Amino acid sequence: MYGAVVAPSFQRFATARGLPRVNPFYHRIYRIVRHIPKGRVATYGVVARLAGRPGAARTVGWALSALPEDSDVPWWRVINAAGRISLATDHSAVLQRALLLREGVKFVPGGGGAVNLGTFGWPAEAYDNVAAAHSRAASSRRSRRLNGFRT
Repeated sequence: MYGAVVAPSFQRFATARGLPRVNPFYHRIYRIVRHIPKGRVATYGVVARLAGRPGAARTVGWALSALPEDSDVPWWRVINAAGRISLATDHSAVLQRALLLREGVKFVPGGGGAVNLGTFGWPAEAYDNVAAAHSRAASSRRSRRLNGFRT
């Protein structure tokens, strides 16, 4: 059972039997990822925060890469903080993109393959400030560019 914390006695039993020992934090990650609804995405960092370890985004990636192929965890719903797919192999990236498109997730045209986290991010509250932050950053860049032209 992925959602439960594994008891130390079971871990000793699993190790003695030659079964792979799974980091208990991975189980929390898998439980969170299973809750991401179809047609929505979450970033590695948000999953880590929801699992109780802010700043452990890389661990989320390691946990998802450790999943067996027949897993019921929808790994393809987790993307990077820029809204992009972060997989090492082209085949896996193409598969992730296809699975997201099949669920109705749209990629921004001309956005370098990014998903609009303000629209498709889960939970929505985690991404409420994404659009505002992007517009503030763009405004700040415009101000710096125009700064030399002010009289």
